[in-house]
Amino acid sequence: TAMEKISTFEELLQAKYGSKGTEKRDQFDRESIAFRLSEQLKAARKEAKLSQEQLNERTGTKKSYISRIERRMSDIQFSTFFKLVEIGLQRRLLVEII
Repeated sequence: TAMEKISTFEELLQAKYGSKGTEKRDQFDRESIAFRLSEQLKAARKEAKLSQEQLNERTGTKKSYISRIERRMSDIQFSTFFKLVEIGLQRRLLVEII
């Protein structure tokens, strides 16, 4: 079968969502990034033993916005994510272009 010939994650993504640059694949990539960022933020907030309200108080970000980010109901601006991580969680945010 076609699935037996798939050996890398990229090949799996191409089989399921198409090649990079196609509408379906671009939508998947955008949603995947939002998912990863929201899950990382939520995990780091919980590890820091902070509520959404406490994170809000530290950063001046609305609690409802933090909630929407964690539930992937809102896009997140990089500057806001940086503020939540660096100021709110007192952690370092590393970005890598590969």
